[in-house]
Amino acid sequence: MTDHATPNLPARDFEQTSRFYRALGFEQGWRDSGWMILRRGSITLEFFPWPDLDPATSSFGCCLRLDDLDAFHAVCMAAGVPERSTGAPRLQAPRLEPSGLRIGYLIDPDGSLIRLVQNPQA
Repeated sequence: MTDHATPNLPARDFEQTSRFYRALGFEQGWRDSGWMILRRGSITLEFFPWPDLDPATSSFGCCLRLDDLDAFHAVCMAAGVPERSTGAPRLQAPRLEPSGLRIGYLIDPDGSLIRLVQNPQA
């Protein structure tokens, strides 16, 4: 196995979080009362319970480095994640950032910021 990292994010309710990410193509790999692991291809997200989390004040986040950012954005749209500037969940379309990277933004139901970063093309 190669080195890798798995972001650990809060979830107010594992069932709600699992349903949200399932609509984005993630499958549940593990779940008990204290931990949940979701996978989509080579992407793994891990969740811990935080029932009292206020999504409006959450400062949790991670980056998903994607080979096809536009395809993942389309999956989010098809799942009904609204494109808007406030509230959770929400989505912002990919755009070229000053860094030179194309990045989109997904806020999950628990207020975690998921940066969707296009991998460089070979």
